[in-house]
Amino acid sequence: MTVWKTSLRNFFAHKGRMALSAVAVLLSVAFVCGTLVFTDTMNTTFDKLFTISSPDVTVSPENAGESDEQPIDGKPATLPASLVQQIGKAEGVKRAEGAAFSMAVTVVDSDNKNMGSETGAPTIASNWTQNDLRSMEITSGHAPRGPTEVMVDADTAKKHRLAIGDELRTIAVTGDIRAKISGITSFTVTNPGAAIVYLDTATAQKHLLGAPDVFTQILVTAESGVSDTQLKKNVAAALDGSAAYRLQTQQEAADANKDDMGAFLDVMKYAMLGFAGIAFLVGIFLIVNTFSMLVAQRTREIGLMRAIGSSRKQVNRSVLLEAVLLGIVGSVLGVAAGIGLAVGLMKLMSAVGMELSTRDLTIAWTTPVTGLVLGVVVTVLAAYIPARRAGKVSPMAALRDAGTPADGSSGWVRAGIGLLLTAAGGAALWATAQADKATEGSGLLAIGVLLTLIGFVVIGPLLAGVVVRALSVVVLRLFGPVGRLAERNALRNPRRTGATGAALMIGLALVACLSVVGSSMVASATEELDKSVGADFIVQDSGAGRPIVPQAAEALRAVPGLEHMTDYTYLKAKVTTPDGRTADEGITATDPTYQKDVRRTALSGDLAQAYGKNAMSVGEDYAEKHGVKVGDTLTVAFAAGETARLKVAAITSDDTNIDRGAMYTDITTATSYMPADKMPQNVAMFGKAEEGKEKEAYAALKSALAEYPVYKVQNQADFKEDLKNQIGQLLNIVYGLLALAIIVAVLGVVNTLALSVVERTREIGLMRAIGLSRRQLRRMIRLESVVIALFGALLGLGLGMGWGTAAQKLLALEGLEVLEIPWPTILTVFACSALVGLFAALVPAFRAGRMNVLNAIATDG
Repeated sequence: MTVWKTSLRNFFAHKGRMALSAVAVLLSVAFVCGTLVFTDTMNTTFDKLFTISSPDVTVSPENAGESDEQPIDGKPATLPASLVQQIGKAEGVKRAEGAAFSMAVTVVDSDNKNMGSETGAPTIASNWTQNDLRSMEITSGHAPRGPTEVMVDADTAKKHRLAIGDELRTIAVTGDIRAKISGITSFTVTNPGAAIVYLDTATAQKHLLGAPDVFTQILVTAESGVSDTQLKKNVAAALDGSAAYRLQTQQEAADANKDDMGAFLDVMKYAMLGFAGIAFLVGIFLIVNTFSMLVAQRTREIGLMRAIGSSRKQVNRSVLLEAVLLGIVGSVLGVAAGIGLAVGLMKLMSAVGMELSTRDLTIAWTTPVTGLVLGVVVTVLAAYIPARRAGKVSPMAALRDAGTPADGSSGWVRAGIGLLLTAAGGAALWATAQADKATEGSGLLAIGVLLTLIGFVVIGPLLAGVVVRALSVVVLRLFGPVGRLAERNALRNPRRTGATGAALMIGLALVACLSVVGSSMVASATEELDKSVGADFIVQDSGAGRPIVPQAAEALRAVPGLEHMTDYTYLKAKVTTPDGRTADEGITATDPTYQKDVRRTALSGDLAQAYGKNAMSVGEDYAEKHGVKVGDTLTVAFAAGETARLKVAAITSDDTNIDRGAMYTDITTATSYMPADKMPQNVAMFGKAEEGKEKEAYAALKSALAEYPVYKVQNQADFKEDLKNQIGQLLNIVYGLLALAIIVAVLGVVNTLALSVVERTREIGLMRAIGLSRRQLRRMIRLESVVIALFGALLGLGLGMGWGTAAQKLLALEGLEVLEIPWPTILTVFACSALVGLFAALVPAFRAGRMNVLNAIATDG
């Protein structure tokens, strides 16, 4: 009980000094709990939607689960409409109805503005069924009654200010459907952001599926008292157990949808938790510094406790109990802040189009428990070493200001271990750069990153003595005696300076590494475009992977001023090599003009011959793996088509980042083995302008696609800029997440300076007494903060560039061969670190300047 009272008294006696450490724990726990609540809420939202909207039994084509969300031929897998009556006669069936839907559509308004989501959620066109009433209700107007009417969901109508009577155009591979809005339907559960239009059944079959006598699914509702499992058996019996169809109960259908969505949510969840882990790691340095300095400042108090009978264990336990209190307070506040963060993320997602209702806010009991356990355990672990030092304070320390005991040899041991770890990590990074395969090098890269990070942290005090002196020559010596005082203060306790700088080092190392990788990817892709791409223009979907509908392709081919417009599509096939091995492969079918659009090197044979009748090419890796050579014949069984025997006319180099490993054949060859209604649509088209007509052709292509806003025309400059922007946006998201770790690191600098000022109270009083002005005192503390921040930045940026360089060597194995160091970014981050140091010193410098000189001299601390 005495130990508990002592810990409680010390905790509240230093509550101001504990506050910043508590904030670090709070932020880290908030990020973890916020991530868990946010992803759990998304799971709940989708689970409710999938469960409620699924019928009692769903009948689908057997291959429906293997098809892409965006079928390359623009039409989903179907089954005969006659099955509706056949299934409707099964025992226990109350109602069977056909569903005709497609996600390979675009919906635009009368101004050709895309009505689809910008967040990646699908645009769905479907017929209206009774099953839709499970999750939706018509809130105004009525369901479509013919080909000139369409119904739209309320969220889309609200977002785009649509009203009954407005015209919408639904673009599908079979043509455009122009119809006026006859009704608006609202979700009775949360709509995560999909845009949905409903057509009458006949129109949906004809324009979405391409035939009047097919459906994509049969939706079966059970009679009262009939279970889903029994209904499934009855329907299977009605279908004579045909393997051509897949039957799912409501729960099975919902689970299948959840699995598809769960993979995406898990990636997002673990990525965000990874950044929370980085914040926790940075927070550990802050907590270690806080307790180390508090223990040092209470040396006499601890010595007196030992003198009056307290054991080492009791002193140790007293410090750890303070850490437990800190962890509990920070964690409890962090859990609450995490729930607020999750709500904020939901509002942010709603603002960009993914609707998430707070009604579905899900707080599992494991979330606050996880936050509390993590916060307390991490805090106690961070405080263990300072607590152990406190237990070593001898009773004699009560009679003199001895500080915590220090072992001179321990510094050399630490330095030796740090150098060993750093050298081992450096060797792993060097081995990464020498790897022949990316799979082998990735493991070495992970080991190298981990060892060099730990090594730099361990060797931090040794580096502080060297790097701070070097920085001082450039930065601090300009400020005369005040600068020298700041340098001395930063070097007074290298272990503390090393730990404070290491906290900032971690976040900035990741920033530098990702900057190098991102810049190298852009530079490599740009060089590859300049070297390999001869086309003036490329046309493709703007992001959702939709094929180019025939009407848009025809509009592009009709553009004047073009030397050629190349079709480019992709077919699935089973390829059998001369050695008898069969595997699923993809065949790229293009026009012969593609050879001018993308320059590929033929290692053997003639690529032009691959565009002859019943001919093809293969990549060098495939040829080496299967022993294929020019002149061999491959058996190619096209999916949904016939089997062809194609002669290998060329083997192309895989030393490229464009179409790496592609197998080429003439599009006319592919067409001869595919039914006309199964031939895939173009996934891209390449254009070459007539000499001197590049600008006119560019404008004409854009004009031709004005009615098809989901497709974009890009020249090479556009393509490069788009690639740069995409990588830049991804990096900005990562930098935003890393900002949490950097904020915690800044708090560490603030805390170190604040406690350092308290530790040096008497010294500051004496300096003021002999003539140091308040302005000079504040400048000294600011300069000390700046040099510590620059120390951490220098280590972090150097370490990160080393990581990024090693990672780029792995990317070079995949064709991204250019290493580019983004010096403007690196130098900007380094300069901003000085500003971070200035900002962190504001409060400690202000408090130091307000000290009463006489009281400071008279203090015992």
